[in-house]
Amino acid sequence: MELKQLFKASAIATALVLAGCGGDINISEGDIDNSVTTTTNNNNDAGDGSGSDGGTTDPVSNAPGEASSFLSGEVSDAFGQTVEVRVLSGRLTADDADDQGVITLTNDTVWALEGPVFVGNDKADSVTLAVEEGTVIFGRTGADYLVISRDSKIEAEGTASAPVIMTSFNDVVGDEVGAGQWGGVVILGNGNSTKCPQDGSDCALQVEGAEEGAVFGGNDDTDSSGILKYVVVKYAGFEIAPDNELNGITFGGVGSGTEVDYVQVHSNADDGVEFFGGAVNAKHLVLTGNQDDSVDWDNGYKGKIQYVYVQHAADNSDANRAIEGDGDGGDGLDFSKPMVANMTVIGNTFDTADADSEGLLLRDQTGANLMNFLITGPEAMGECLEMDTDETVQANLSDGDLTMTHSAIACSEPFNSPEGAVDLETWFTGQESNQLIAFEDRANLGLNPDGTLTAESALLTAGGDASVLLDTFFEANTFVGAVGETDWRQGWAFGFGGGNIDLVQSVSGCPAGTTTITPVDGETTTCEISGTVTSDLTLTEGNLYALSGAVFIGGDKENSATLTVEPGVTVYGASGNDYLVVSRDSEIDANGTAESPITFTSRDHVVGGLEAGEAGQWGGMIVLGNGESTKCPQDGTECALQVEGAQEGAVFGGTDNEDSSGTLRYVRVMHGGFEIAPDNELNGITFGGVGSGTTVEYVQVHKNADDGVEFFGGAVNVKYLTLTGIQDDSVDWDNGYEGKLQFVLVKHADDNSDANRAIEGDGDGGDGLAFSNPMVANMTIIGNEFDTANADSEGVLLRDQTNAQLYNFVVTGPAGMGECFEADLSDGDTTLLANMDGTNDPQLTFETSVLACAENVRDSGDFDQTAWFTAQTGNSLLDETATVLDGIYTVDATAATDVSTLDSFFSSVDFIGAVKDADNDWTAGWTVGLE
Repeated sequence: MELKQLFKASAIATALVLAGCGGDINISEGDIDNSVTTTTNNNNDAGDGSGSDGGTTDPVSNAPGEASSFLSGEVSDAFGQTVEVRVLSGRLTADDADDQGVITLTNDTVWALEGPVFVGNDKADSVTLAVEEGTVIFGRTGADYLVISRDSKIEAEGTASAPVIMTSFNDVVGDEVGAGQWGGVVILGNGNSTKCPQDGSDCALQVEGAEEGAVFGGNDDTDSSGILKYVVVKYAGFEIAPDNELNGITFGGVGSGTEVDYVQVHSNADDGVEFFGGAVNAKHLVLTGNQDDSVDWDNGYKGKIQYVYVQHAADNSDANRAIEGDGDGGDGLDFSKPMVANMTVIGNTFDTADADSEGLLLRDQTGANLMNFLITGPEAMGECLEMDTDETVQANLSDGDLTMTHSAIACSEPFNSPEGAVDLETWFTGQESNQLIAFEDRANLGLNPDGTLTAESALLTAGGDASVLLDTFFEANTFVGAVGETDWRQGWAFGFGGGNIDLVQSVSGCPAGTTTITPVDGETTTCEISGTVTSDLTLTEGNLYALSGAVFIGGDKENSATLTVEPGVTVYGASGNDYLVVSRDSEIDANGTAESPITFTSRDHVVGGLEAGEAGQWGGMIVLGNGESTKCPQDGTECALQVEGAQEGAVFGGTDNEDSSGTLRYVRVMHGGFEIAPDNELNGITFGGVGSGTTVEYVQVHKNADDGVEFFGGAVNVKYLTLTGIQDDSVDWDNGYEGKLQFVLVKHADDNSDANRAIEGDGDGGDGLAFSNPMVANMTIIGNEFDTANADSEGVLLRDQTNAQLYNFVVTGPAGMGECFEADLSDGDTTLLANMDGTNDPQLTFETSVLACAENVRDSGDFDQTAWFTAQTGNSLLDETATVLDGIYTVDATAATDVSTLDSFFSSVDFIGAVKDADNDWTAGWTVGLE
């Protein structure tokens, strides 16, 4: 089909004339006649709310439904362009179709459902509903839903770049979105059901959730109901009555002649997809944030499913099982027995008396052949695998009708085995090639936060070949889980770079490229950002912005974009999986002010205030550039180094140390940090190969669970940096970092909680390669008394293959603080020693500085570091904090080095330490934690 217009503001080139026969229709005012209508272009609306135009008419329109001036106006206002909305209601039959029996919903119109919209009558007046790629269909209430009757068809064929989107009115106009804002999609076929009469007589089973007469069932499991391909269904689901709900997509007796491929259901109030009997097959399902079961089968369903990605809501809101499988066959009747291969399940912590986030529950009278499953989630997730005590299920566990092979489970509660039932741990570990991984070892899965596998993951080759072991329907592969080396979700699925209704400016105030969600604080407009941002995006002041998962600004050196953040904006994450990545060749322009700083923080902080914020409540910020790294190939060939803490594909490195990644000015990053795996953590801000063309000044990292800022190579410079309550190193450099820093204030937590070094400097250059050599001036370090076997509060630690030029430092703390300075020579590193003993040029410099600690210098190795420090120009060793600082202000009178004579980056100074006095306090008014 021809792609006439995608519903993105940039694609709407021609205004569409809006009007109606005898008056445009406001669909809130009653039923609509579905007959062919005439349209007018004089727009002579009477202005009384009736929609009457009283004017002349255009020739008869052949488009289905009726134009609505009210809805057209609402959507046009949201798009900033004239857009026609046509309303569908009642039944679409041959009277609405062309000569071939096809009713086409074109992508140059937005389509609204009013009430139950049936395609065809049951096994009569049958038609095909063709939906062009890029078409948008919406409903306004839970009573608005689409039903494909038996013998009729839907042919919704989107593309990876232009999926068909079925969603809520709120999503289209940019208002607050949420589950249950419209009904959903119901597809009815002639397939077998265990509820049908077993004597072969006619079967017509009422489907749940829809009005009376929406029936399914028969004896043709090869029946075709059409095609769903590249289709995104969002914010649907509605409870008609208890146990009678609309799912995102309901398949009632749908046969294997139906094609279902690349389909997503997102944020549905009931199940994502439910199969009532039949044998429809499906590939490439994305089921995200659904509030009940993500996949549900019943009535003897016998289809095949491959590549299913299930992720419960990232904010730990409503969820239930990833799979709930039933049979409802009755004594002596067939039970459900689908085949499912390559499924990933990532749960959350939702838990109530009625439901919690779980993995798989197989209940009465079902079997299943399951292969290549990956099931995991946070510690508070419910059980990952449970089987009912139903006699059929229990028998199927031992007779081969219920199998699970080549699968991995890593959960805190892997199984729920009721008393007297088959022990599931014994059963699971006894199946072929299964892996039961201890929850505390789940990092060994090699699973990225977005559900992809890392390049090193053993699961990439641990899968079985379902095309051989199950059925030829399945594609051959070697991996466990839904996503292997190629991420098939990207570009079309919501949360993975697609599935958006992109508006110029939504009526709620959320900018294009974001989605309006429930206000996190109950009142402030809240906009969600997810996936990869591939066009320039501005986060406007007055809103709150929620990161959903790993949010990338641009792809790596492709689809580059600039993220602009206005002064005063707050961006938050709800978990350690929520973090921001600025890719190579993309930029962030976060330009706050002292009066209106920009804040990146946790949901807990936003909801509960500063006192509710704690380290590790969300991920952090990663900025990636094209700067040099000692880990890059030294022959000048292309370099792409995976940064620590982020999912696979977040890479940095190159040959341009003058590269620009944008601006961070008056920016606070608070309550972040997350350990993906040991030695693989998210820092407050990670600078990977970031160049000196980037502006970083007036930045604070507060209460981070890992390092405050870490520099991997590159040469980015920083001024006016505050680091408070950091639980690991406050400043960490590595990979040959060569930037400059001035005015750096480090203050470990006042309550003597977790801390480590103020500076940890490394090189990691390798033999014969360049090493790190930053210049740091005017730094104040205030330690605390934190002390454990693994870490304590310390000052400056320089380690393997680093050099440094350090000036105007004040390092001090209470009596229980660790050493103020150490050059770690204990591992035999010859580079660092050569930088200190005069062998190398330039030498390591530490001048015009004061150490005032109980242990000022720790001598590791044979080199006398105390003598080295005191021999440097202008240095002194003291033992009382009060002699050097008044709070954060310097009172020591040591003559400072005027570092402006060393490099033009530095400002001229006549004091040591970071902050001279109250009259020159650059931290005032915008930082926290310094009281």
